Amino acid sequence: MKLKKKKVGIYMATITIERDGLNLVGTREEPFGEIYDMAIIFHGFTANRNTPLLKEIADELRDENIASVRFDFNGHGDSDGKFENMTVLNEIEDANAILNYVKTDPHVRNIYLVGHSQGGVVASMLAGLYPDIIKKVVLLAPAATLKTDALNGSTQGVKYNPDHIPDRLPFKDLTLGGFYLRIAQQLPIYEVSVHFTRPVCLIHGANDTVVSPDASKKYDQVYENSTLHLVEGADHSFTDTYQKTAADLTAEFLQDNNTF
Repeated sequence: MKLKKKKVGIYMATITIERDGLNLVGTREEPFGEIYDMAIIFHGFTANRNTPLLKEIADELRDENIASVRFDFNGHGDSDGKFENMTVLNEIEDANAILNYVKTDPHVRNIYLVGHSQGGVVASMLAGLYPDIIKKVVLLAPAATLKTDALNGSTQGVKYNPDHIPDRLPFKDLTLGGFYLRIAQQLPIYEVSVHFTRPVCLIHGANDTVVSPDASKKYDQVYENSTLHLVEGADHSFTDTYQKTAADLTAEFLQDNNTF
C-alpha cells in the first residue's frame, strides 16, 4: 500500500514531565484536531529523541494525522540524570511515566509504541506490561541481544568479565554503569513481551552489525500477531535512504486501522 501525503496543520511543543525527581524532556507533535491517535517513540542506547530516524518517523506520522511524543531517557539528551546510572529497568520506569502522561490526555484515542534499538526493548516490555492499553507496537532493530552481550562480557566492543562486572566501565566517551550490565544479564525480555498479543511490526536492517537480525526473528516467533520486514542493505540506524523506508513502514502500519 502506498501512503498518500496529507496537508495537515502542525502543533509542536517541548514538554517536561517528572519521574521520581528527574525531569524528562520531550517533543510533542500533533495534527490539529480534537481527537487523534498518538505514538510514543523511544530512542536507543546513547542516542536521544532528535536522532534523524526518530524525527523522520515523527514527520511521517504527522503527515498521516498521527500525533507523537518522543522523550530523552534519563541520562540522555536534555533529560536529568547520569548516563552511568541508566539501566533498561529505569528506562522502563521513564517509559511508564510517559505512558501515564499520554493515557490521561483526553485528546488521545489509541496509543502506539515505537522503539529503536534499546528503545525497542523498552517498548516491547512496556507493551507486555500494558497489553490492555497499547494498541500497536513497532520495533526497529530491537536490541534484545543486549542480554546475551552482557552474559558474554562484550557490549558494543567493550570487554569485561561477565562473572565479575566492575561498578563502572569506560564506554567510548561515556561511563557505563556495572549495574546496567548486571540487570541486562537477567532481563526477561521475550518473557514479558509475549504478553502483548495485538499487532506488532518488526523492522530490521539485513546489514545490521550492532544488533543481529536474529533478535527480530525471535520476536517474530514469540509474538502472536507480528509482521517482520528485513530491509536489505540497511544498517542498524537505517542510514541514508533506508531511513525513509523504515519511517514509511512505520507510518503505513500505524495508520491502517484494519489491523487492530
